[in-house]
Amino acid sequence: MIRRVIEIDTEKCNGCGLCAKACHEGAIGMVDGKAKLLRDDYCDGLGDCLPSCPVGAIRFVEREAAAYDHEAVMENQRKKATKEPLPCGCPGSMAKALHPPVAPASVSAIEHPSQLRQWPVQIKLAPVNAPWFDGANLLIAADCSAYAYANFHEKFIKGKITLIGCPKLDEGDYTDKLTEIIRNNNIKSLTIVRMEVPCCGGIQRAAENALKNSGKFIPWQVITISTNGNILE
Repeated sequence: MIRRVIEIDTEKCNGCGLCAKACHEGAIGMVDGKAKLLRDDYCDGLGDCLPSCPVGAIRFVEREAAAYDHEAVMENQRKKATKEPLPCGCPGSMAKALHPPVAPASVSAIEHPSQLRQWPVQIKLAPVNAPWFDGANLLIAADCSAYAYANFHEKFIKGKITLIGCPKLDEGDYTDKLTEIIRNNNIKSLTIVRMEVPCCGGIQRAAENALKNSGKFIPWQVITISTNGNILE
């Protein structure tokens, strides 16, 4: 079948191995000091490895390739789990205990109203054209970010039209849908909020590519949230 997979330029590759670490499916390995796509059926085409490469040696190509085999990837991860001290696939799914601060007993609980301005919020469910897109400050956010950052509504959603998604769990790419939304509506600004984990690279790339493909020049920014709930500079 013809599908999107990564291609590694061995001439550019400096052998750092960062892409192999970022590829939670195990599709990339190091061979003779160079990164190599070992199995087409392990490559999901999301490209979590792309932002990890410091020399730009990785790109997407459309070619004949075996279909992505989720079951084979999971079995490979299970085998690795018996040998490695950290049994995880995607770094973003690694089990971690978080410790949010406890408010003093003297602070009374005040319910803060939702700042959400439209529904639906899922990228896949959102219409391409809607009245609330006209003159909107658009927020495109990884859905985990609202759970990680405690003041998400006041800090990010307030005053914006919100679209959320997860490139790891959703099938396909958001680029085409987001391109149409930006191209067909009067969007005033774009804010991208993602988590620090490599899996979230997909939503950032989709939003950036959509803005580029739309042919429009609007103010935009990327904000990264840590798994501890902090904004990373």
